[in-house]
Amino acid sequence: MTGTMQTSAGPRARAEVDLAALRGNVRALRSRMGAGTALMAVVKSDAYGHGMLPVARAARAAGAAWLGTATPHEALALRAAGIGGRVMCWLWTPGDPWRAGIEADLDMSVSGRWALREVTAAAREAGRPARIQLKADTGLGRNGCQPADWPELVGAALAARDAGLVEVTGLWSHFACADEPGHPSIAGQLDLFHEMLAYAEKEGVEPEVRHIANSAATLTLPESHFDLARAGIALYGLSPSPEIGVPADFGLRPVMTLSASVALVKRVPAGHGVSYGHQYVTPEETTLGLIPLGYADGIPRHASDRGPVLVGGVRRRVAGRVAMDQFVVDLGGDTPEPGESAVLFGPGDRGEPTAEDWARAADTIAYEIVTRIGARVPRVHVNESRAGDENERRAGDENESCAGYENERAESGQSGGSGQRGQGAD
Repeated sequence: MTGTMQTSAGPRARAEVDLAALRGNVRALRSRMGAGTALMAVVKSDAYGHGMLPVARAARAAGAAWLGTATPHEALALRAAGIGGRVMCWLWTPGDPWRAGIEADLDMSVSGRWALREVTAAAREAGRPARIQLKADTGLGRNGCQPADWPELVGAALAARDAGLVEVTGLWSHFACADEPGHPSIAGQLDLFHEMLAYAEKEGVEPEVRHIANSAATLTLPESHFDLARAGIALYGLSPSPEIGVPADFGLRPVMTLSASVALVKRVPAGHGVSYGHQYVTPEETTLGLIPLGYADGIPRHASDRGPVLVGGVRRRVAGRVAMDQFVVDLGGDTPEPGESAVLFGPGDRGEPTAEDWARAADTIAYEIVTRIGARVPRVHVNESRAGDENERRAGDENESCAGYENERAESGQSGGSGQRGQGAD
């Protein structure tokens, strides 16, 4: 199946996921990193709504040395699907499946003593050490260990290591404002991370990887790359924020195209109310098109009267309120046939809106637009094979030497299996 935009009758709706674009994004990101930095492909939240398993395999095949998830259940699902190599997960709660994580060879984040107690207890039960990474709160104020508590956590982790219960494989943190160029917290967090790294290493921690760079930092802050950079939103061809640039500025291409079949076209008079509350009233005689997607499918209700849609080669906008299962567009008198494709967003190079356009319409961020697309919208993965993908080949020629590309193929294999080298979220 190709990545061609659908223009005729088809399924009610589809989210087409172009895996060639994703592989190209992996290479574009890797080209921005030094030889000593590996890439982590963050596939949490069903790969930001794109489908975790196909995306994980494609990212591995393109050279991502690590995969990252938020929850252990996501990471264990990767293992259950036969996906090997290094996998890190970081959002643990008391009672989570630590032993299963140990037995699945996951790298597990620890931010406090309670987590260290649970993981060491699980290691005793499993009869093997756990791989853990200590997270430092350098200023984000979410997960992570505060600087004042860092010596205690480091000391306890080293004691657990000496008891054969853990291997401390990494030290890491996360930026708060890397998507705001020049924000003073960026330098402050980087300085504090250096200090917390220095303390842990002075005490005897020998991490395989140190990492703090998310997508924004991967794209704009090479001094933050260390051994591993975590790419989340950029992996899917979206910019972390308009302030740092558009995807094309970084050689990225949006991966998802969301479309639906027009369900009904009808003529209505001037002054006709449309959808709940008659928030929109037709200014003149016109045609209305019914689009069978709504907020139950992840279309933001906040984009009522504003969300852009491409129908018949013309940009329209949502007319009236987005309902649970459907919304209406004013076609301005045009009369496309039912079954015509309505494209909500895609890469943007064929006239269609982008996820960023929808983010602006809904006063949110592009992350939310793609991640919230619901389960009843099928994900259709295209370009799963590299064969004949001229666009991908051109991107590879730009970003890597021929020898480097052959090495990548040899290291990762066509199927994206285990055994990724490199030391190397969002």
